[in-house]
Amino acid sequence: MSDFPTVLVTGGGGPAGVAVVRALVPVTRVVAADADPSAVGLRLAHGSGVVPLGSDPGFVPALCEIALNSDAKALVCTVAEEMVAVRRDHRLLEKAGVATWLPNAEAVMTCLDKWRFAQRCLAAGIAAPPTALGTAQGVPGPWVVKPRFGRGSRDVHVVERSDELRWALGRVAEPLVQTRLEGREFTVDALVDRDGTLAGAVARWRLETKAGISTKGQTFAHDGLVGEVRRLLEAVQIEGPVNVQGFLGADGNIAFTEVNPRFSGGLPLSLAAGADFVGEYLRGLLGLPLRPDRLRGRAGVTMTRYFAEVFEG
Repeated sequence: MSDFPTVLVTGGGGPAGVAVVRALVPVTRVVAADADPSAVGLRLAHGSGVVPLGSDPGFVPALCEIALNSDAKALVCTVAEEMVAVRRDHRLLEKAGVATWLPNAEAVMTCLDKWRFAQRCLAAGIAAPPTALGTAQGVPGPWVVKPRFGRGSRDVHVVERSDELRWALGRVAEPLVQTRLEGREFTVDALVDRDGTLAGAVARWRLETKAGISTKGQTFAHDGLVGEVRRLLEAVQIEGPVNVQGFLGADGNIAFTEVNPRFSGGLPLSLAAGADFVGEYLRGLLGLPLRPDRLRGRAGVTMTRYFAEVFEG
């Protein structure tokens, strides 16, 4: 174990939470929290606790209670929607002696609201698919219809014909309509320092996805892409761990579809490629300087991820 304090990790049932728990367990004591008592991360950590959903007023008080009982001194939040509550009630965590490092509330909402994100890209001159809210007017097909607020592939429909489009618009709450992009889909895992500097980034192809989560990928090097990611993150004014998704066209053009203000579900691939995003984020959370040399990943690393965990007893 290192000299790091006990760390409390939220979202212990999600792929990102599990990845963070696994990365931290060898180096420090970890306590995982989730609303589901059967969440796999609760079994992988040194300690655990069950909390209400992030939308519940009791969410942050429950985190404080777990922190006090476990002597946790740092919080790693792996669910973007929970960050709103943590930002709102951060003084309760401070009183409990728990350090946090989260992006500002406006940046979080820009990432959570897909319409707001598209507008930010447009204003900053950053390539993104043509987008409209509640209609396909002005948006060339084929289309992707998705909720304005949502995660993964829930209620996401890819449609080719206008009759399918009408059906999809009626099935999705606050539907966002975008042109379906062509090319190779990528994710970029990144860590942004408190001053807005991009400390490190690792790009990977999304070779296979399930429920919107990358289950097979391969890292690659592309300086131009990293440069565009830097511009995008500056426009969003985000800090901390982020993952960026988009497409690289056959013509070399890059277009972005979303930014998530958290660690990604495919994070283990970037970690396997040698970029210690979790360890460096923890350093930054505790007020220590980030080390960009620890955030470089090797190109050509391929990984297939498995989510199932089996425990006896």
